[in-house]
Amino acid sequence: MSLHFSVLASGSTGNATYVETDNHSFLVDAGFSGKQMEALFQKIDRKPENLDGILVTHEHSDHIKGVGILARKYKLPIYANEKTWKAMDNLIGVIPVDQKFTFDMETVKTFGSLDIESFGVSHDAAEPMFYVFRNGSKKLVVITDTGYVSDRMKGTISNADVFIFESNHDVQMLRMGKYPWSIKRRILSDVGHVSNEDAAIAMSEVIGDATKRIYLAHLSLDNNMKDLARMSVAQTLEARGMGIGHQFDLFDTDPKIPTPLTAV
Repeated sequence: MSLHFSVLASGSTGNATYVETDNHSFLVDAGFSGKQMEALFQKIDRKPENLDGILVTHEHSDHIKGVGILARKYKLPIYANEKTWKAMDNLIGVIPVDQKFTFDMETVKTFGSLDIESFGVSHDAAEPMFYVFRNGSKKLVVITDTGYVSDRMKGTISNADVFIFESNHDVQMLRMGKYPWSIKRRILSDVGHVSNEDAAIAMSEVIGDATKRIYLAHLSLDNNMKDLARMSVAQTLEARGMGIGHQFDLFDTDPKIPTPLTAV
């Protein structure tokens, strides 16, 4: 059974991930303008009008900026939990009732052979949650925007074939950077974002025999760099006995350029 994905774009300026099987396709978040989203789809030779829906993780603008625009233009279903619906209702414009669907946290929705499981994360939003995609034996996990990775989260996401995993910031860059202390404290908190090192520690506890690819996502524009994130994560994983390059591979994501459409 096929399961393909592309991280259309990821970073502090916006986030969107495309997932498809032979018969269904979904977008996780749409954190860019409608025109930008359409351009990202074009780069992977896909069309947003063919989507079966948009799965919303939480109401922050870098995840929902284009949700309403795409949904209205292409008559797409939107899936989110009730608290997220209430938080984003005034932010995405009027959505027809028949396009609004509730996807409760810690539940599974099935679309043909595709199972999509939602799970809660720790972030300063109404009720933030991310998604696990399963098609046959294949498992894809999307997890960003969390201040830490709990044992409960680890149990849900463990031994995925592919992880799209937050590696938001380098702690030293953040501490020495230009942000006001209030924002630094928020990012470093349990409801902020995981650092490179903390992400790697969490990864080391969920990587399994099935794991072949890890994509480092949601990198801060001001407090991280691709090379630094990859080096920091790799060092921590290797120190914990993880075989990068033969057991699994690390990949970058980009705030503007999609990753190639890839089979899980």
